[in-house]
Amino acid sequence: MKQREYIESVHFYGRIWVAMGILLLLMVPTAICVYYGAWPEAKYVLKGLLGVAPIFWTVGIIEVFTYAPMLGTGGTYLGFITGNLVNLKVPCALNAMQAAGVSASSEEGEVISTIAIATSAIVTTLIIALGVLLLGVLQPILESPVLTPAFDNILPALFGGLGVVYVSKNWKIAVAPLAFMVVLFLLVPSLASSVGVLVPVGALVCIGVSRILYKKGIVK
Repeated sequence: MKQREYIESVHFYGRIWVAMGILLLLMVPTAICVYYGAWPEAKYVLKGLLGVAPIFWTVGIIEVFTYAPMLGTGGTYLGFITGNLVNLKVPCALNAMQAAGVSASSEEGEVISTIAIATSAIVTTLIIALGVLLLGVLQPILESPVLTPAFDNILPALFGGLGVVYVSKNWKIAVAPLAFMVVLFLLVPSLASSVGVLVPVGALVCIGVSRILYKKGIVK
């Protein structure tokens, strides 16, 4: 009963914070337009939206169904409000739950996922603030040719480490989406810039193959 009350309260406050986040995002361009007295014509706004909105809205909807079961209720709201799910929030939450040996559907997983995402958001904010303050000092170091290869491989190293843990749990399920993505990127290298769209696609491939393997009794 207590968990149900907690989930309901998370949904209640989560919707409020999401609505406030959307409102704040819309207030920035609105404030600029009001201050300068310059409003874009509707036809140009619609023309711009037609080019990007269908993709972003579709990906946004798919991401909710993909990441919500992985992050739990509180983690989902907090992750989507603070952003940067693929690069930071999801790996942090999964790694924390993996270390604690719990799942997102459990009470413990719900708490740990939320704490991990909140910690990630706070640490990220502090690092960004520190980076802005020290940008003049750090810029020559960050742009050094010696460090360029390291920065180019941060994400592959991060997801490679996480991937090994989860692939080793059930390699039979992991083979199909892994092979699908490898072949897809080899055939169409330009898709490397569309990782956000392909993550949900890989998840659907994994779910479909897992269903087939389960029915054939290959996995349990």
